[in-house]
Amino acid sequence: MSLDDGARPAARLTVLTGPSGSGRGGVVALVRARFPSVWLPVPATTRPRRPGEPADARVFVSRPVFERMVGAGELVEWGAYGDHLYGTPWAPIAGRLRAGQPVLLCLDAEGAAQVRARAPHARVVRLGPRPDTAPGPEPDTDVVLASDLPERAVADLVGLLGSSFLTPAQPRVSTARDVG
Repeated sequence: MSLDDGARPAARLTVLTGPSGSGRGGVVALVRARFPSVWLPVPATTRPRRPGEPADARVFVSRPVFERMVGAGELVEWGAYGDHLYGTPWAPIAGRLRAGQPVLLCLDAEGAAQVRARAPHARVVRLGPRPDTAPGPEPDTDVVLASDLPERAVADLVGLLGSSFLTPAQPRVSTARDVG
């Protein structure tokens, strides 16, 4: 873990990945409920906003704007799904990390690999498939959590996120024993 100011561990970008059906979304919702300090990035998309969908649920942009963002390197990861493009803007992530807030991204293996290429120090956590699902492609991972025990996976992930949270440095109080 890197040191930001010589006294405290820097906040870290953590990517939760796993195959479709592994329970990533449910784990993220439970992690967010237990560890509200973690920040979840707002994705960008070219798809139109759905009826009733909050305007701040996504960054809704046109295809030319999205393509400009890709060309300018403004997205940490992106992909095409159906007729639309989806991606995650890098600047808000970098800002949160500089401010000392841990960031959690929930992505497929391809997205996780893109993040690893852009941010090599990101922690990639793979949520292993349930026994009834076929394994998906495996990105380069730092930690593997079993999805067949969701409560354990959530507790472990909260522990990982908490271990990267930037806490204020505390001055050390000298005692007579320290002096001599």
